[in-house]
Amino acid sequence: MSKELKRLFDLPYYQLEKYPLERSFSSKINGKWVSISSQQLVDQANEVSKGLLAMGIQPGDKVGLISNNRYEWHIMDIGILQIGAVNVPIYPTISAADYDYIFNHAELKIVVVSSSEILDKVNSIKEKVPSLTNVFTFEKIEGETHWSEIKSKGADIELSQVTDLMKEVKTDDMASIIYTSGTTGRPKGVMLSHANILSNVVASGERFPARYGQKSISFLPICHIYERSLTYLYMMEGTSVYFAESMETIGENIKEVKPEVFSAVPRLLEKVFDKIIAKGEELTGAKKMLFFWAVDLGEKWMPNGENGSFYEFKLSIANKLIFSKWREALGGNVIAISSGSAALQPRLARVFNAANIPIFEGYGLTETSPVISVNELENEGLMIGTVGRVINNVQVKFGADGEILAKGPNVMLGYYKDPEKTREVLTEDGWFHTGDIGELVGKTKDFLKITDRKKEMFKTSGGKYVAPQLIENMLKESRFVEQAMVIGENRKHPAVLLVPAFDFVYEWAKRHDEQVSTPEELVKNEKVKARIWKDISRITENLGSWEIPKKMELCSDVWSIENNELTPTLKLKRKVVLEKHQAEIKRIYGE
Repeated sequence: MSKELKRLFDLPYYQLEKYPLERSFSSKINGKWVSISSQQLVDQANEVSKGLLAMGIQPGDKVGLISNNRYEWHIMDIGILQIGAVNVPIYPTISAADYDYIFNHAELKIVVVSSSEILDKVNSIKEKVPSLTNVFTFEKIEGETHWSEIKSKGADIELSQVTDLMKEVKTDDMASIIYTSGTTGRPKGVMLSHANILSNVVASGERFPARYGQKSISFLPICHIYERSLTYLYMMEGTSVYFAESMETIGENIKEVKPEVFSAVPRLLEKVFDKIIAKGEELTGAKKMLFFWAVDLGEKWMPNGENGSFYEFKLSIANKLIFSKWREALGGNVIAISSGSAALQPRLARVFNAANIPIFEGYGLTETSPVISVNELENEGLMIGTVGRVINNVQVKFGADGEILAKGPNVMLGYYKDPEKTREVLTEDGWFHTGDIGELVGKTKDFLKITDRKKEMFKTSGGKYVAPQLIENMLKESRFVEQAMVIGENRKHPAVLLVPAFDFVYEWAKRHDEQVSTPEELVKNEKVKARIWKDISRITENLGSWEIPKKMELCSDVWSIENNELTPTLKLKRKVVLEKHQAEIKRIYGE
């Protein structure tokens, strides 16, 4: 780790000294991009620190931030950390009951929220939280206390009090408690130190090509360690960060900002690709043939020119005529997209990389701050279908059942107030049990490939193991499929619950004279079902006979965070989906 960087709050000072930016962070306010400089970030963070001290916040006290991505979040973050307090970022989308649990479990003293919607949930439970003294808002809400008052409260505090406390913060001190969204049970509070996160930021910076003078755009939840660590990386490298207005405006904001780098999740990349394909379908004649010739070519892409010179020649034509328009839609400057949180379809990785939109798939968990491994373009470091080589300073080994174990300075301190659960996943000599099954592959046997979640693998009644995530990722390569969940634990065979890609399927039905106008009609249409099943059968034909789904049921509702079928990081809550679709499951198995 760099000598200058020992604590997370060293990052803005490091940026100010090495890469002073006029636009360190930018948010769009009333239709205009408003920026703060590296100097303003440092100055306002110091004001926050003084204000927190004036309100009695001490080292070790917990401050909660519940907000969309915005520069005020980062000012608060640095202000909290540099007096030795602990930042507890919380998902805006979780329930009031979860707020109740987290607020009390963490014993939050102060909470800052972004919007009136979040404030309503906080107000509904704040009387049940004895430790809570103040609630502030980032947005100006009538009758509520604006976060700027935190800064004004510290007017009489000397800056030397802040700098004295900064000197006392050690690199191994806890910086943050991040409550995992979890697919079952109460959220666990992952304790991460300054060293945990910073070691990961520095090692990841060796792989991800964010550099001084570039721009990034941020839209994944900042409360998640994935986006947060990347933002610290941008601070370290002198990369300007622009915060998208909302998930609905990402496309428009990307065209405005023209970023070189950003992060995404596979779900978003799938939607981008589906929109591109839908536009291709609208073409006619030679233009349509050329479009899909380029897509087919892209789906065969291999790194390091492995397909040979003639393939590369054809690809250069496809890039000039077709893929250049894709790049323009992403601002025209993208050199790297970091993909994480879930498995990326190999087909998407190939076609985007073929289009000179490099996607680097990585792997990690909140408990590992988060990165364990990641692909890169340099050093022949990209292998499709894997999550790349393990980063420097992290070790990986495998349990007898294939479980991935990780060790390094990025591994968490433990679960807050839960030594028993900590002992379940963290050995005395520092190996963390990830719960994922994997292997090392490639010519040099150093690319990590994830095959499934240990807890999600199941046995059929015939005693055969099935890895559902692997199959689900294959199924989503079908243009007919939006979401998929493979089932069949203790049953005679696997089956699959599918959410159709409704827009595409409606268009297909229209072309084939099938009159369907609602999701309910679509999922019952026999011709539609037969066509989707034909695609499923094609995709899974090379699986082992015991792995191939034998039946399918279509679901009329898209699984979402709002309906509790997905976690805030877009992972399937399998138990919830199973409970909600008992009728479909009974039809599958004739019960």
